[in-house]
Amino acid sequence: MKQRRRIYYTESQKAVMWERWRKGESLQQIAQMFDRNHSSVQGILSETGGIQPAQRHRSRLALTLAEREEISRSVVSGDSIVSVANRLGRAPSTVSREIKRNGGSQDYRANRADQLAWDRARRPKTCKLVDNRPLARLVASKLELQWSPEQIAGWLKHAYPVNEDYHVSHETIYRSLYIQARGALKKELLEHLRRSRAMRRSRHHTMKTETHGRIRDAVSISERPAAVEDRAIPGHWEGDLLFGDASSQIATLVERQTRFVMLVKTTGKDTETVVNALINHAVKLPQELYKSLTWDRGKELAGHKRFTVATDIKVYFCDPHAPWQRGSNENTNGLLRQYFPKGMDISTYSQSKLNAVARRLNERPRKTLNFQTPAEQFYQCIASTG
Repeated sequence: MKQRRRIYYTESQKAVMWERWRKGESLQQIAQMFDRNHSSVQGILSETGGIQPAQRHRSRLALTLAEREEISRSVVSGDSIVSVANRLGRAPSTVSREIKRNGGSQDYRANRADQLAWDRARRPKTCKLVDNRPLARLVASKLELQWSPEQIAGWLKHAYPVNEDYHVSHETIYRSLYIQARGALKKELLEHLRRSRAMRRSRHHTMKTETHGRIRDAVSISERPAAVEDRAIPGHWEGDLLFGDASSQIATLVERQTRFVMLVKTTGKDTETVVNALINHAVKLPQELYKSLTWDRGKELAGHKRFTVATDIKVYFCDPHAPWQRGSNENTNGLLRQYFPKGMDISTYSQSKLNAVARRLNERPRKTLNFQTPAEQFYQCIASTG
């Protein structure tokens, strides 16, 4: 098999790679533009963990190529350093150092000096997590609890409002994880992220495409009261089934105002089993905090009328193929994939273990709650109803 000639990508070609990578294209799709295999592109993108490095630029105070050419001509003609500096409007010491560090008066060349200056300027800025090791250890401990970088950054500002030494952006945390050359956080901590990829990627939002059957007497989400829609009052929930392998699942419930999560063990996905599990679980909450439930079009809730009769909780259904209408639950199901990856057998989890996972999620600070936790918000609601 004939081996293809090695290709050296130009800066403009690399810029195209990064642009398409940000748009979510695969390595293979990007490589096809250059008639190459995905590995030739991966080598470039993986060097910085899938994060595009900042574009370099020269300092406004640095000598320009034109100034260096003037210095080179003056050296050849034997002009004094002071006269050269006066013509350029520079300090004599600046011109003197420039000549000495680039070969002296005998070997000074403008183009070579300019390139050497550009190479010497490649000094990466020290990461804040490298300089502040207590902060790095604190960030690592929260990552081990499956907190997202954004949650950690928001919580730090909330916990240390006046101590800016403990403020760090979520982007800095991501870069410290994916760019190992920084030496701030161990690569093993990537396993605790919601999506533990080797390189950072743009997010992909998927929607269910299964054809859901019709549910008799389903009340559309369009008939849901406005107070539910704007999250003005607590007690309105969104729910769905989260599947592990083909034969195991749990019911996930999220309160719309506080984002409080409850997980319900269900031994089957048929409507009788699911509805029975939801009825038994509903009695654990006061009526004031469980007024309605919005569900996807899955037929597991075809027995919704029996659920409403038993609990006095109204049930609303999303429009077909519109799971985004219960976005809080969809987002939560994504977070739960850290604990229940697709294909795992969830049936081995007892209700107490499911409660422990829910507690983990409820004790994470949330950006949408101004970095308070769902547990704090929800228990405030319970106290007010008491």
